[in-house]
Amino acid sequence: MDTSVQPDTESSLIEDLKKGNATAYKHAVREYSPGMLAVARFYQDQSGAEEIVQDCWVTVIGAIHKFEGRSGLKTWLHRIVANRCKNKLRATNREVSTDFSETLDPELASRFKSNGRWSLPPKLIFHESADTLMENEALSDCLDKHLSTLPETQRSALMLYEAHQHKSEDVCNILDVSASNLRVLLHRARQKIFLMVETFQETGEC
Repeated sequence: MDTSVQPDTESSLIEDLKKGNATAYKHAVREYSPGMLAVARFYQDQSGAEEIVQDCWVTVIGAIHKFEGRSGLKTWLHRIVANRCKNKLRATNREVSTDFSETLDPELASRFKSNGRWSLPPKLIFHESADTLMENEALSDCLDKHLSTLPETQRSALMLYEAHQHKSEDVCNILDVSASNLRVLLHRARQKIFLMVETFQETGEC
């Protein structure tokens, strides 16, 4: 179920934020902080990401009056976080490097032919107990575990695109990657999560 703020509600929220409504501010922090943290984690470790998100919310108080609605509020907030992270990296002479030519992990490479197609496709089980399985707390815990072990670039791309429902062009702008590089990141992340679900369904083990 999509729990994101809908356009009409978002417009009201923005107006309330511009009026300095404290309740609206608390709601916005609760609603948008997870996605902002996902962006920050592309560039920073957990503690650094949390610090940047907190700083960005302070910035939002003054900057919200300049928000013109050319993009969604969520996209605007995520760009503020990304820009703050990039500036911090430049100040410390650090860069986020991603090797998009790297090969697949060994456990994944054996599943593909030289042309990139599956040689051994994942076998997901769909039957009457599938819904029960997906609601199983153990599967949820396993998913969280595997998400946390994904490389930062893959996890951020996956969370922004899938969990936070950003358009691909917005994710590219936020993470400063090309469309083709974003496809690579999403492809690798989905492969690993897909195989995790397959293993869980077949063995019950994470």
